[in-house]
Amino acid sequence: MRILLIEPNARKAEETTRHMEKAGFTVDHVDTGHDGLGMLKSYNYDLAVMEIRLKDLDGFEVIRVSRAARVPTPVLVLSEEREAATKVRAFSTGADDYVTRPYESMELTARMQAVIRRSKGYSEPTLRAGPLELCLDSRTVSVQGHCVHLTGKEYMILELLLLRKGMVLTKDAFLNHLYGGMDEPEMKIIDVFICKLRKKIAGCGRGAAHRHRVGAGLCAARRDTDPGPGTFWSSDASGNSGVIPMGLGGVQPEPARCR
Repeated sequence: MRILLIEPNARKAEETTRHMEKAGFTVDHVDTGHDGLGMLKSYNYDLAVMEIRLKDLDGFEVIRVSRAARVPTPVLVLSEEREAATKVRAFSTGADDYVTRPYESMELTARMQAVIRRSKGYSEPTLRAGPLELCLDSRTVSVQGHCVHLTGKEYMILELLLLRKGMVLTKDAFLNHLYGGMDEPEMKIIDVFICKLRKKIAGCGRGAAHRHRVGAGLCAARRDTDPGPGTFWSSDASGNSGVIPMGLGGVQPEPARCR
């Protein structure tokens, strides 16, 4: 999950980033309200964590402007301001949660995950798509009770697909989620990751938990019917649907070979 941290204090930002990354989050940090608004409007973050007292704009203005711009990213305020009136104003402006400093890292992590889950329509930490289950708390994946061993990047891709279930995601979206604009590899690396992910899921049980829309992107979807073991739903550019064997290739805009 990708987080935007808006914190003017360098020491606090470094400490909070360390806690978040240890919990498995990917963090982008800015130290001003204007930069925060720019990032929120430009990128699709899972959550913004922000201080109320900023150098240029106050945090309330950042929340107000982002909500007026219809930015859907949920906001968790992380601040030393403890007054009830400040908290009420933050919630009234559009904040989704409020945590005061100093904080317990376990509590902050739990609150962040809860806000993200609720914003995606999930009420519990386990995300499901057919027989596939992903637990956000333990960062584990299983199919029909069988554990699927994934690399960090494979887990991040599957997590993104499930959190955006039903949405078509471009390869650019995957690259941004995985690398955040830093040292991004060629776009075809996404085909490689997806190929490996499909093979691992197919090897653990039945059920199509993903659909591939050729020429558009990838999305997770739950089908009402199970077409058979190890299958992968695809659609061509005209919307015609079909089924191809999961992990066995199929028509793709940039074919990739699993290694």
